[in-house]
Amino acid sequence: MHIQGSHWSAAVATTDGTGGRHTPLRVDAQRNLEHVLRAAREVFGELGYGAPMEDVARRARVGVGTVYRRFPSKDVLVRRIAEEETARLTEQARTALGQEDEPWSALSRFLRTSVASGAGRLLPPQVLRVGVDVEPEDGRDRLQARVPQQRQPVAAGQLHELRLVEQRPAAVEERDDAGAAALLDVVGRLVERARAAGELRADVTVADVLLVIATAAPSLPDAAQQAAASSRLLDILLEGLRSRPVE
Repeated sequence: MHIQGSHWSAAVATTDGTGGRHTPLRVDAQRNLEHVLRAAREVFGELGYGAPMEDVARRARVGVGTVYRRFPSKDVLVRRIAEEETARLTEQARTALGQEDEPWSALSRFLRTSVASGAGRLLPPQVLRVGVDVEPEDGRDRLQARVPQQRQPVAAGQLHELRLVEQRPAAVEERDDAGAAALLDVVGRLVERARAAGELRADVTVADVLLVIATAAPSLPDAAQQAAASSRLLDILLEGLRSRPVE
């Protein structure tokens, strides 16, 4: 890291979480920010996004005022963590898609990598609240990534799980939606490839795959136990996703 003078880092910049301009941080402030973000990932991963900011501050070993100086509301911190984890999952899916020739190997690699990273526990609600339209003429599923804050008309045969939440600035919504859409797109390609190869059950949707990611990484106090439990649970879930020949 390049330091200008004795206090300021020219290479480090952060955003306020609302699309504001990036500003450089003092080295000690940058260190505190890293502690807060690491603590937030751990706390939200263990307790969910309902965990209070005081728990994040306690885990980061800073005062709660330090947390609020960088993130003026809990919603801003949650959005920052959700954006980063969504981007990480998207990159993991792209890597699996680009490096694995076999469709099932690509899908299972993505699932194993994402579950091992624990990012699924931190997926934003708009990614998990995905509606699936069922086409009556051929029974195939069409993924619809619902835009947060919108309630879509409900037609017969639709699964609708979107819930209205507090209003956010339009620029923030667009950025959140863009990140979620990128993840849904690349995971959709993994799903379609595996389904077209006859290796994935025909009724499995992108929403199902994301649900596996979100639920297959239990939070246990012992790291070794957690890794073993996650691996075993994922093995079982992958078997449930695979297509089986009709006897």
